[in-house]
Amino acid sequence: MEHSPLLRGMVLSLRYADDHGGIGLTKSDAMNRKFVHWAAAAFNWPGHTPEELFVVNKVLNEHDLFPLWPLRNLRHHLKLVRRYKETLRATALGRSQAADPAKFFDLVAPIYLYRFVHDEYMHEGEDHGVLGNWHIFLNLINIEARQGCRSARLIEVLYGMADSEGYDSHYSNVCSTFRINVIRPLCWLGLLREEPDSKGIFGDSTYYKTPLWSACLKLESDNQPKLRLVH
Repeated sequence: MEHSPLLRGMVLSLRYADDHGGIGLTKSDAMNRKFVHWAAAAFNWPGHTPEELFVVNKVLNEHDLFPLWPLRNLRHHLKLVRRYKETLRATALGRSQAADPAKFFDLVAPIYLYRFVHDEYMHEGEDHGVLGNWHIFLNLINIEARQGCRSARLIEVLYGMADSEGYDSHYSNVCSTFRINVIRPLCWLGLLREEPDSKGIFGDSTYYKTPLWSACLKLESDNQPKLRLVH
């Protein structure tokens, strides 16, 4: 839970439901503000802390705390909660999983990484796909992130596209899609740790493997040297 925001959010939200008689729902079936405000503080989710969220919002609704979207979908998919009147209550399975985070991680991790639709909220008409697969992505990152790597480096190795000083819409779209579908899931699951640069949302970040990476993954590239580009 120290390294995985996703697991931490799942466990804490199920424990909240058990301790508070459920997660309150609004008339539109969204999680209520009381829970959302609590979650923003309790989850300690990088990039989604109260200090960052309340800069643009006076109050927080469910859609303002974006990580609640995968948490809610996973809880329902795994039948960890059930609806009772105007609340979401933890099921017996949900309570047992929340009580054993290591076992819970083993259940959630492969489903979230390999089966979850990570770009559901991208605009229609955008190119949602990324060329490649998890076998390629994980082995490449395994090599490149030994001492930390930037997403621009991964894009260059994978697709031969180098970052330029001028704006390139195609390059920007490829980077955005790759980050949403590959980098962000690995960070949210807790396999990678992100260190943003000083440019904020307009800059790149450096990504480092957490202890969960080697604990969870055994890859062909574990003993291979760092990849070098051939021009």
